[in-house]
Amino acid sequence: MPWRPHRDGQARWPVVLRDSSAEPAIVLRPLRVDDEREWQRVRGDNADHVRPWEPTLPPGSAARAPVSFRQFVRDLDVEARADRAMPWCIEVGGRIVGQVHLFGIVRAAQQSGAAGYWLDAGATGRGIATRALALALDHAFGAGGLHRVEVNIRLDNERSLRVVERLGLRDEGIRERFLHIDGAWRDHRSFALTVEDLAGSSVLARSSQS
Repeated sequence: MPWRPHRDGQARWPVVLRDSSAEPAIVLRPLRVDDEREWQRVRGDNADHVRPWEPTLPPGSAARAPVSFRQFVRDLDVEARADRAMPWCIEVGGRIVGQVHLFGIVRAAQQSGAAGYWLDAGATGRGIATRALALALDHAFGAGGLHRVEVNIRLDNERSLRVVERLGLRDEGIRERFLHIDGAWRDHRSFALTVEDLAGSSVLARSSQS
């Protein structure tokens, strides 16, 4: 599909994405207020699993007041409808197993954004993260109207490094002390794709070939 510049009002939310080309079938959908019990359970069960990769506030930053899950969902929806983000939960077999987000979306001459995700420890090793990220990227380059998406990964996050390798993202080098993660400023390796890199193919097709 040839890339076309985004036009105001072209992007629509909510968006639901599905892939059943492999097992297990996965669904990307917006979080709902009635997901609270399940989401809190999954996050609680995975607190230690995701802590090394979670953003934290640097020393001296003003503490953020805690928000309810209802407000959290509303905030995600506001960001999505304002065309600043595309936030999905990852669902397998009717259960939430993680999240994948496109965020930091910039339009005008740039047409770019970044992607990030987390996955339930019990769902790893099945290609779910790879396919979920591929679905999100294909939407970004298609109906989402983006030209470039980057993914920034800690140098010691071996699982995520393998994900972007499978999807063929271009290695753009190390950003020193790029994000405050797990209590300190951490170096990240930056990976990216543009529409031209796909040459008419899809990111999901790349994942099936890896």
